[in-house]
Amino acid sequence: MEDNNKPSYVVGSKSFTAVAINAAAKAGEWIKSRVGIYKELNTKLSPQDLVTEVDKGAEIMIRKLIKTHFPNHDFLGEESVEPGAKASAEAVAGYADSEYLWIVDPIDGTTNFVHGNPYFCVSIALAIKGELTVGVIYDPMHDEMFVAEKGKGAYVHGKPMSVSKETELSGSLLAIGYNPEREFALPNNMKGIAALSTRTRSLRAMGSAALHLAYVAAGRLTGYYEVGLNSWDVAAGVLLVKESGGQVTDTQGGPYHLAARHLAATNGHIHQELLQTLKEAEATGL
Repeated sequence: MEDNNKPSYVVGSKSFTAVAINAAAKAGEWIKSRVGIYKELNTKLSPQDLVTEVDKGAEIMIRKLIKTHFPNHDFLGEESVEPGAKASAEAVAGYADSEYLWIVDPIDGTTNFVHGNPYFCVSIALAIKGELTVGVIYDPMHDEMFVAEKGKGAYVHGKPMSVSKETELSGSLLAIGYNPEREFALPNNMKGIAALSTRTRSLRAMGSAALHLAYVAAGRLTGYYEVGLNSWDVAAGVLLVKESGGQVTDTQGGPYHLAARHLAATNGHIHQELLQTLKEAEATGL
C-alpha cells in the first residue's frame, strides 16, 4: 500500500506480491467492518480456540482473489484444515510437492477479533517449491501492510524494515504466546515464559503470531518464541523477519521449514541466548 510520501518500494500490478497485497487489503477491510457484529462463534481445538463466519468468509474471499490470477496454484488455508497438530502436519505434507503454494490465515488473532481487541491481521504467504518467496501481513485496525519478497527486503508503509539492535536477552522485549492447545503446547510455553520472564526486559503477548513476527521484523520486538504453531500462523512472518535481517529457527536451532511447529524468531543477536534459555527450561517442545 502506498502512502503520500512516494514509498521507496513499489510492486508491479501483475506480480505475486501485488496479488497478495490486494487480497490482504480487501479481506482486511471487510474483516474490520465486521468487528463487533459477527453472527456465529464456534470453537475448534479447545474452548479457547475460536472461529467465526468472518474467518471462513475472509478465507473464501482471499482464495477467490488469488485463484482469479493463478487458478492452477495450490491453496492451504487455516479454515480448510481440521484443527489439531496431526491434521496440520498432514495438510502441509500433502502439499510437499507443490510448485506454487499459497499459505493463508484469514484472521490471525481471532480471539482478539471476537473481543474487539485491535490486534489481529490477515497473513498471506507464497511458497515456491517449498521456499518462502512472498510474505504479506495486513493489520486492518492500524492500516499497516507488512510486505516481504525473498531477496528484496521487507517493508511497512513502503519503507524498509530492519530488526532491532539489542545484543543481550536481558535488554530484550520478547513476545510469547498462550497457545489454545492445552495438553502439550501451553505447558511447554508456560515453562518458557517462566524462564524468560526473569531474563528479559519484559514480555508481551498480543495474541497473534503473525503480528509478533511482523513486529520483530520492524524492530518493535527483539524476538518471539512459541510452541505449537501452524504453517499459516507464521509463514508470511518468517519471511518478513528473514528479509529484515533477523533469524528464524525451530526451538532447538534447526532450520525453519513449512512443517515446523515450534518457533524462535529474533534479531539474530540474542538468538543463541534465547535457545539456550529454552533448552535449560525444557521448553522447546522438541
